Amino acid sequence: MPDFSILTEYFDVYLEGFLNTIYASVLALLGSFALGTVLAVFRISSVKPLQWLGTVYVEFIRNIPLLLVVYLFYLSLPTIGITLNGFVSGTIGLTVYTAAFIAEAIRAGILSVSKGQSEAALSSGLTYVQTMRYVVLPQAIKIVIPPLSNQFINLVKNSSVLSVIAGLDLMYFGDRVASKTYATFDTYIFIAVFYLALTLPLSYAALRLERRLAKQG
Repeated sequence: MPDFSILTEYFDVYLEGFLNTIYASVLALLGSFALGTVLAVFRISSVKPLQWLGTVYVEFIRNIPLLLVVYLFYLSLPTIGITLNGFVSGTIGLTVYTAAFIAEAIRAGILSVSKGQSEAALSSGLTYVQTMRYVVLPQAIKIVIPPLSNQFINLVKNSSVLSVIAGLDLMYFGDRVASKTYATFDTYIFIAVFYLALTLPLSYAALRLERRLAKQG
């Protein structure tokens, strides 16, 4: 049985890391969704430079490790005079990395929307940007709710990368507790419980939303 005295004694430490993990995850979620949407539009754009830019970004980022992306911000930027702390570097890295996967999911949703709807919107006087914003993207995002939900859950779990660069997240403070108590099994079991407290409600909410959208046709 886990030693619950560790949880009670260091609860404030766990809580600080837990709240920082939520904060980083929410920031990265909003940022990666916005950036991923723009990249998805770039990838299906008829403007070749934008299409090329979106493709290079997605293919490059998706094929390198998340930790490397984080290191680019935490260790490489100081060489050109830009210094970011672990939390900021980790959150930006997480945003940049997740955006590539979200872009592919949204691009798939855009391609599944009938071209006739885009053509009808354009012929009615809407600009390309208005057509994407008001006609295509709402339908595309609705279609790809399941893969987007999975990416958001993965984002929460991937936030543990902040611990490597002193990002003050749940895993970082858990490592500190483990180094003090030497009770590694108990410490990391409690960390797992905190992560489950984040990911299980997200999974349940995503499932409910998916079912509701399915009922609406």
